[in-house]
Amino acid sequence: MALTGHSFKQTVMENTLRHCEFFKGLPATDMEQISAFTVTRTLAKGDYLFHEGSKAEGFYIVQNGAVNVHRVGAGGKEQVLHVFRAGESFAEATLATDMAYPAEARATESTVVVLVPKAEFIGLLRGRPELALRMLGAMSQHLRQLVTLVDDLTLKDMETRLANWLLQRCPRPITDAPAVVLLDQTKRVLAAEMGATSETLSRALAKLREHQLLQVDGNILTVTRPKELEKLLARHLGEL
Repeated sequence: MALTGHSFKQTVMENTLRHCEFFKGLPATDMEQISAFTVTRTLAKGDYLFHEGSKAEGFYIVQNGAVNVHRVGAGGKEQVLHVFRAGESFAEATLATDMAYPAEARATESTVVVLVPKAEFIGLLRGRPELALRMLGAMSQHLRQLVTLVDDLTLKDMETRLANWLLQRCPRPITDAPAVVLLDQTKRVLAAEMGATSETLSRALAKLREHQLLQVDGNILTVTRPKELEKLLARHLGEL
């Protein structure tokens, strides 16, 4: 039997929730209940989802596209906190308090997000303690991302930050075997996440290529000798 427009939208929404780490493993009845009060929003590239200080309506899930969450310093410099992509959720911390959104959120490409409204979701949490635990887990994950960001920004130079970023994405344990890292964002956005300019990132990439530690083919970065890159990072950190 063909799906009606309403049931099709409901199915798509439930599928979006099911692929979000925040909701994985929830019973179908809970998925259905949550999807009933979620709202879809479509953003063009460059559109803002919310601004720092604006009233928190709830948290978001990226259905497709990408959202750049960042802060703007007093001098106007933008510091990217994280770029969220399909299946990732963000702004969950606003559920626990009356705080406004603490950062800016802007689409980096054509994007569809799902808003999980605060009032309705908190009402559901009161009868679903396992969801409250999931919320804590999601906030802990974002905290780890921020700690990693702080660590990266305190490193001495861009080459060190880039080496650290690449090694974090290499298979563990680190070996001598080449490791492929897929760059799923533009180099400009990656540079912003690292607190640098595109030109500075390009120079750091060139240095690693000169050391024959990295090969770049479009958005495919191949760490040719991960062990040697790890040693290089250790030397740089020893000089801090």
